[in-house]
Amino acid sequence: MRTFTRWLLLGEWRAHPVRALVAIIAIALGVALGYGVELINGAAFNEFSAAARSLSGQSDLQVRGAQGLFDEKIYPQLATHDGVALASPVLELDITVPGQHTPLKVLGIDVMRAAHIAPDLIGVPDSQRPFDTLADDAIFLSPAAQEWLQVRPGGQLALQNGTGIVTLRVAGGLVRARPGQRIAVMDIGAAQWRFQRLGKLSRIDIKLQQGVNRSAFKRRLQAQLADTFQVSESQDQDSRTNNMSRAYRVNLSVLALVALFTGAFLVFSTQALSVIRRRPQFALLRVLGWQRAQLLRQVLLEGSLLGVLGALLGLALGYALAATALHFFGGDLGGGYFRGVQPSVQFDLPAALFFFALGTGIALLGSLAPALEAARARPAAALKSGSEETALTRLATPWPALTCLLLGALLTQLPPVFDLPVFGYIAVALLLIGGIALMPRVAALAFTALQRVMLGRRLSAVPTLALARLANVPGQASIALGGVLSSFSLIVAMAIMVSSFRVSVDDWVQQLLSEDIYVRTAGGGETGAMGPTEQQALAAVPGVAHTTFLRSANLALDPARPPVTLIARMIDAGDPGRTLPLSGALISPAALTASNAAGALPIWVSEAMVDLYGYRLGQRVMLPIGGQRHAFVVAGIWRDYARQTGAIQLRLSDYQRLSGDNQVSDAALTLQPGADANAVIGAMRRLPFGAALEFSQPGDIRATTLKIFDRSFAVTYLLEIVAIVIGLFGVAATFSAQTLARTREFGMLRHVGITRRQILAMLALEGGLLTALGMAVGFLLGWTISLILVFVVNPQSFHWTMDLHMPWRGLGSVALLLLLSAGATALLAGLRAVSIDAVRAVREDW
Repeated sequence: MRTFTRWLLLGEWRAHPVRALVAIIAIALGVALGYGVELINGAAFNEFSAAARSLSGQSDLQVRGAQGLFDEKIYPQLATHDGVALASPVLELDITVPGQHTPLKVLGIDVMRAAHIAPDLIGVPDSQRPFDTLADDAIFLSPAAQEWLQVRPGGQLALQNGTGIVTLRVAGGLVRARPGQRIAVMDIGAAQWRFQRLGKLSRIDIKLQQGVNRSAFKRRLQAQLADTFQVSESQDQDSRTNNMSRAYRVNLSVLALVALFTGAFLVFSTQALSVIRRRPQFALLRVLGWQRAQLLRQVLLEGSLLGVLGALLGLALGYALAATALHFFGGDLGGGYFRGVQPSVQFDLPAALFFFALGTGIALLGSLAPALEAARARPAAALKSGSEETALTRLATPWPALTCLLLGALLTQLPPVFDLPVFGYIAVALLLIGGIALMPRVAALAFTALQRVMLGRRLSAVPTLALARLANVPGQASIALGGVLSSFSLIVAMAIMVSSFRVSVDDWVQQLLSEDIYVRTAGGGETGAMGPTEQQALAAVPGVAHTTFLRSANLALDPARPPVTLIARMIDAGDPGRTLPLSGALISPAALTASNAAGALPIWVSEAMVDLYGYRLGQRVMLPIGGQRHAFVVAGIWRDYARQTGAIQLRLSDYQRLSGDNQVSDAALTLQPGADANAVIGAMRRLPFGAALEFSQPGDIRATTLKIFDRSFAVTYLLEIVAIVIGLFGVAATFSAQTLARTREFGMLRHVGITRRQILAMLALEGGLLTALGMAVGFLLGWTISLILVFVVNPQSFHWTMDLHMPWRGLGSVALLLLLSAGATALLAGLRAVSIDAVRAVREDW
């Protein structure tokens, strides 16, 4: 029996090798993309987390200020606290580097104490100068930082502080820094002095005495320090990294699995057409004694082998894809979360088993319906010629499809699970399954109605035969329609989502860029800033009519989440919409006045703050600013596409009064009528501190923003293209298989006088009509899925909303390409089918 089973399997594959190969490749590509993305994300996340943990070494706990820096007076209290074996102070700064767009992370450490907690951070000085680790002009760079800055031990490194330059001597390296980790270390006292942070710390690493319960100690210490400090463990850093990038990683993985979904449908169409073609053979086997269960196992075995071969090939391709991507592009796939690390690919056995099972299971699922039909078919009926359509009658039942569509609609109303749109993903899958399952009924209704409309008109033989075929065999037509539908609906959904996002970002940028010139301290970082003197000098430049300033800082509200961004700028509380891209209602003037009278200052929070922290319009909150907690009221909610972890805006005057910080990092200038922007920029460059500034105009910022957007979505575009290509292969394979299976029909038509040219015209018309109907339904289904992506998946994943935008030109181009491809495929397959002699074509009916 095993020999006979193997003979049936190999005979089918030898008869139609291309069809089996296309199904295997489709499964392989889906598994490769999913497994490759998983390996890349896993390697990047693990390396990034390890690099972050290396900065805290072997500490049990870390004490941080809620607003970045805090007074070092608390250090003696912690160092002498009961249960503390050792406390190591750290000043961690993102230093602005002239000529670079990203800052350099500099750690100021107490070498004597850090040696017992974080020995990897101790620099290696020259043997002739062993005390350089304590020198006030020495800095130690990791290998990645040395390569990035093109400087070696013994050289000079220029860093920016305010609008001035601090020059340090590179005294050595950090030999145990992780690959790609750009960090620098210097003496903490020197760092405080050189960068004007005297008396300030970023964190204190704590090593507990043996026998001290870490969790209990953490709770007691947090209660003593109140909300102006946060006590965290090393796993909290992992949680922050995970929360920061999880939505992007999961969405990328789901998008990669779209290709696997199209591969599943390709397996279904391959197996369905194979069962239909071999229906008389299976019936004969039943007559000769084969049981239903044996036939069911045979078809499932064929499908599972397609899945096994595709999954194994996909795992190998996925590993190679991950290794290649990590070698040439690093671990960042466009999201910007894992820059500055150099991960290496590692074989992940659990992930490999998961994707192997997924690929095999998808193939089995695609083979289930054809296998059940083969087992249930009655031998007497199946032996008759022309019984193929009866094999697909069960597909015309609309209730399972309608159930999927209804359930998908209901799931869109459910909240996220662990900040992920799990039910949104399931809803999209159910809509796709329901739409494809509904195609037999849609095809029957559409082509029957079209045939009735055309009955009263005098049509030639070609359209008459084409309409008769489509109206009377909707089951077979639906298999081809499903390929068109799955491909085009996904194209439409992704195109609408990406276009909506891009247009919304463009509108958002244009609303924010209402001034003529934008100025910032060069290179970013937290040490580049302008003091009151520089601010006055900018405002006094000839041609400047009005100047607004901005100051940003980090604010830690939850140890398990990344810090939110605190933005202080000039905002008119009576009309904040002039400055902020508001996304909802504002607090009433009366309520705002009452809050001010009660001592609560207005703040405007991003949409992410609503989802992540539960902020609501009119809510009173306490925020730690300047080392103390202050009362605020949520006066409005605004749209922010730059910071998915949350942002809070308040008036610059309120921030300066509460924090005592009078420095700013950015300035926006409105020019006087008739003033030339280039002339004004030239005048600012000639200021004493002009070399430390960067200048941009709205058009430049907009172009840069859209370039970053397109780069972030480059991987998304690639995965979408792969899924589309697989779908087009499926459409081609389905049309080709169906056409070749109709050889006897074409032979009969040749006998009654239909020419080869007319048969080819009929096939082209059938392909065009099928594709047109598939695209019409696919557009409707894709538009519905895009609503879920735009209004459910994106808000629940990234915590921002967007407006719907239809990319008509792009969709029209893809529709035309798909229509031409389907017609050409049907025509090419027809050329082969009609090339067979008419007598030989009908020999099986003799």
